[in-house]
Amino acid sequence: MNGDMNPPKRLRTSKDEADEPKGMREEERSAVDVSIVMPVYNASCWLDECLQAITNQDFTGTMELSVFDDSSTDDSKKVVESWRERLEAKGISVLICGHSSAQPRGVGYAKNKAISQSRGQYLCFQDADDVMLPQRVRLQYEASLHHPNSLIGCKVRRVPEGSTERYTRWINTTTQEQLITQMYTSHGPTVVMPTWFCSRDWFLKVGPFDEGGKGVPEDLLFFYQSIRQGGGVARVNECLLVYRYHEKAATHSVTEETIWRLRVDFLQERVLSQWESFTIWNAGKQGRKLYRSLSPVYQKKVKAFCDVDVNKIQKGYYTYEESKQRPKPKIPVLHYKDASAPFIICVKLDMTEGVLEENLNFLQLREGKDYYHFN
Repeated sequence: MNGDMNPPKRLRTSKDEADEPKGMREEERSAVDVSIVMPVYNASCWLDECLQAITNQDFTGTMELSVFDDSSTDDSKKVVESWRERLEAKGISVLICGHSSAQPRGVGYAKNKAISQSRGQYLCFQDADDVMLPQRVRLQYEASLHHPNSLIGCKVRRVPEGSTERYTRWINTTTQEQLITQMYTSHGPTVVMPTWFCSRDWFLKVGPFDEGGKGVPEDLLFFYQSIRQGGGVARVNECLLVYRYHEKAATHSVTEETIWRLRVDFLQERVLSQWESFTIWNAGKQGRKLYRSLSPVYQKKVKAFCDVDVNKIQKGYYTYEESKQRPKPKIPVLHYKDASAPFIICVKLDMTEGVLEENLNFLQLREGKDYYHFN
């Protein structure tokens, strides 16, 4: 993973330069409490519902909407502009800018631009295809005052109903402790990006977002960097966002392999570097893939695999055939009752009808100390 979170600045010709934001003159722009940060790309079909919800906020502090249009080919910008009067009538000032080059520059770039033109002491991230509930800004603002150096999330309602059922359940039921312990799982940030709220000071300490464009998980990179800086993670335990699932979402452009590599690197850096040795719980495909993905120094720390599958246990060991070492490493495969902590668990959460949880309880293991979930 690229440790430098500050991408090199690109020189742009005047033709390529982003528009100046349309809104108040500089001398009129004093700080506001909350900036709603909204990158927009071909979102016109969702914007009316999204913007109506912003006007319905019950927050009594000062607010602005900062929009950056990332070269939309539809009338997104026009739709936002058509809402200016209604938003301003509610005391929400509006800043709109964008660029019209041939290609969009990506979500990270658009978010950075929307933030840099805004002036709120707190930032509320809003995707143009989602809908915030009336109390969202108020409750997350209050939570941010108590957790100044944290990313604040919330519970969500997923639409269409039933899409990504397991993922949605995980978003909404993770405990405060698990927001920290489960950040290595494939679900990504334990508070999901469309629900983020944080202070501008914290964003400036951690950011900006990676501007690599399509295929770059800018939210995951930022999340990891926030944790490295000692940042916290918190969630308002109320549903404050309708989170839309659809095929055009930017998240679909990121490959599983990219995410996997970042997760392995972060696991090694934050957890495995602290352990003398450990056991991989799952001698099957996922467990072996994790072993092969580890750096040689961490492969040497794997004392065993463990499993419940009799056939795998009877084989006695896993041979790492691709290894350049001679003799090739042979890792014992044990029954989980014969294995010892700490464990990295490569079994899918919520897929064993409670059997995995029972086994962990049987061994009296504590999440975050004796084991971490990776899948």
